[in-house]
Amino acid sequence: MLRNNTRKAILARDVELCGDILEKATGLMFRRKLDDKAMVFVFDKERTIGLHMLFVFQSIDVLWLDKDKRIVELKEDFKPFTAYTPSNKAFYVVELPSGAIKRSRTKIKDVISWIL
Repeated sequence: MLRNNTRKAILARDVELCGDILEKATGLMFRRKLDDKAMVFVFDKERTIGLHMLFVFQSIDVLWLDKDKRIVELKEDFKPFTAYTPSNKAFYVVELPSGAIKRSRTKIKDVISWIL
């Protein structure tokens, strides 16, 4: 489960942790649906982590978290076949079904947690 501790809201019921290079490179490419799943990408240090939506066929919401799992940037309704470079460095990137940010009232500086 992926939870916004600040708002006491559930963002996704299922969590997939992506730590190796292949998982990070492919992400949601060629998948048809996220349903109620979150993908959490873990990096070795805080850095600027740009994303692309090549071969991703649905819009998603994205959170960038620092090492303390505090949101430093977010992007709602990230469209297929587009790219985005955040302004802030992050240690984690969380991909969520589109609408999860709005539904949970998630904001920058909120703290996120997950249970695998």
